[in-house]
Amino acid sequence: ATTEIYTLSLHDALPILEPFLPNFLFVYATLETISQILNNDDLNFLNPYYDHFKQDEAGKNPPLTIPYAAMMNFIKVTSVDIDKVKVVSEDQCHFKSGDLVKVTGGEFKGVVGRVARLGGQQRVVVEVKGVCLVSTAYVPTGLLEKIK
Repeated sequence: ATTEIYTLSLHDALPILEPFLPNFLFVYATLETISQILNNDDLNFLNPYYDHFKQDEAGKNPPLTIPYAAMMNFIKVTSVDIDKVKVVSEDQCHFKSGDLVKVTGGEFKGVVGRVARLGGQQRVVVEVKGVCLVSTAYVPTGLLEKIK
């Protein structure tokens, strides 16, 4: 996901695309394919983001793996007008109950996350475990369905 940033010049404002999460490259591949990429000397500038909560058989931290559903959820949130979406910290989130909800309409339809108050507004917060928390813009209660 990228965001448009406008720079001012003497002539026109020119849009510049900047990444939503700088220095992150998400790859949809098998662990075997990732290992081949990381062992390629021509790509030695790529460094995996390690999962510091797991260890493999050799006692090392494996590259972070994001489940497919969580990644699709993240893509749904960050595909909307980027000004409305924010990376937030756990401290900024005032979670109402911690219940999972699904947004049933509007520009965030299909997003699954937890309801929180941020900046005085009700938002849905999506977690990409080990990476970040991302909040939607305001979502009215009528567009939320509790997931059991």
